[in-house]
Amino acid sequence: MPNTTALLPSLIQVVAKAIENNAIELTELDQAIGDGDHVTNLQRGIQALMAQSNELSQLDWQAALQKMGMTVMSSIGGASGSLYGTLFLAMSKNLNNQPLTLTTFADVFLKGVEAVKQRGKADKGEKTMLDVLIPVAEQLHQNANAPDVFEQVKQTAITGAESTRAMVATKGRASFLGERSQGHIDAGAKSSQVMICAIVDTLSEKSTAPP
Repeated sequence: MPNTTALLPSLIQVVAKAIENNAIELTELDQAIGDGDHVTNLQRGIQALMAQSNELSQLDWQAALQKMGMTVMSSIGGASGSLYGTLFLAMSKNLNNQPLTLTTFADVFLKGVEAVKQRGKADKGEKTMLDVLIPVAEQLHQNANAPDVFEQVKQTAITGAESTRAMVATKGRASFLGERSQGHIDAGAKSSQVMICAIVDTLSEKSTAPP
């Protein structure tokens, strides 16, 4: 895990590209059991982060995460802005000026996801993005030092998103459909998986690239 925020602009860029490349599928998922505006909301927040990427790269990790949290909270509509904002702000708070190693990141990410659970009053198994975030946070926390940690995180995210297909939604707009929400992957879980996989691929490439 890089200990400098200089990597943030490229990470934001790959997330933007990943959401753009999957926009049609994500929108179709959201139209099936949600409001249909999930991608538009996410892209609004990502664009706001891209506009700040140079500034973010000059900050330390704690300040950068705090700024990212405030930015997505104010720019992303719907529940996603509140929840992702909470994730970044809680991570910033728990980092407490420590250097950001992969082990430290695993710890603060787990605490950030816990804050999202509390904010959303939700847990794993309710057909939300937490069905990706919780298992990824737990996997990363348990195996941060494993040589194949990036591949483990990717597979955990993919499995988490797919697991929502069989679930009945109990949170958000999809919950109004009851049993009819079954059979569809949750758009929020899928977009979380897409973003996590894009970030992990980038970090993996940078960690194996020759100096």
